[in-house]
Amino acid sequence: MSQRTRRVGDLIRTELAELLQRQMHDPRVSLATVSRVDVSADLRHANVKVSVLGEQEKREDAVRALEHARGYLRRELAGRLSLRVTPELHFSLDRGAEHSQRISELLDRLHEEETRDS
Repeated sequence: MSQRTRRVGDLIRTELAELLQRQMHDPRVSLATVSRVDVSADLRHANVKVSVLGEQEKREDAVRALEHARGYLRRELAGRLSLRVTPELHFSLDRGAEHSQRISELLDRLHEEETRDS
């Protein structure tokens, strides 16, 4: 990833975070946080990773709501950013926090078993 695509990704992440927090009034995305944006080399596509609190069904609903609103979000980004081409947005769940929690639980369980056996 070049420095330019990283900078554009950071700009998009910042603006999307503000849009989700202040402009979107859909309750399905109220607990969504933009965790990372990866932009293609030609700046035509942006993969947006979102972290959502709650049950799996609520997380999937949030991603569906964001996919439904991606035209609106792209239009808003076009007005806020001075880019020649505003990237097409693709939303997906960021499961990093979920995986970290699972690993932590497994390590805790392993530690409990070791202390019990000694």
